[in-house]
Amino acid sequence: MKTSRVTCILPVKDMARARRFYEDRLQLEPIGQRPDGNFLYRCAGTHIALIPKPEGTKAEHTAASFEVADIVAAIRELQSRGVTFADYDLPGLKTVNHVCDLGAEKAAWFTDTEGNILCLHEEKA
Repeated sequence: MKTSRVTCILPVKDMARARRFYEDRLQLEPIGQRPDGNFLYRCAGTHIALIPKPEGTKAEHTAASFEVADIVAAIRELQSRGVTFADYDLPGLKTVNHVCDLGAEKAAWFTDTEGNILCLHEEKA
């Protein structure tokens, strides 16, 4: 398992709409449609698979997190492509300019067009 490639599987209601988001806004590298209807993307050493699911997602947690070197720059770049980031002011979870300091890392959250919660995170030195 420790040398296995990991695939993050994300349910989508509308494959065409989701593909536009992942290709245009996140600029992930498409691998292509699979015989089972899933659409696969390459993302560094992992994959993201969009799976058709008419009822969509029910998740209330982060489904995938992308590690970035500079979270502020990554947020700006994604915002320039139309990605909207969430802000939180909850006990133990507060964002400032979309970024939450979690101690060992900084994080920022956004959703895809299908309601999947995605995250950027930057490891702190």
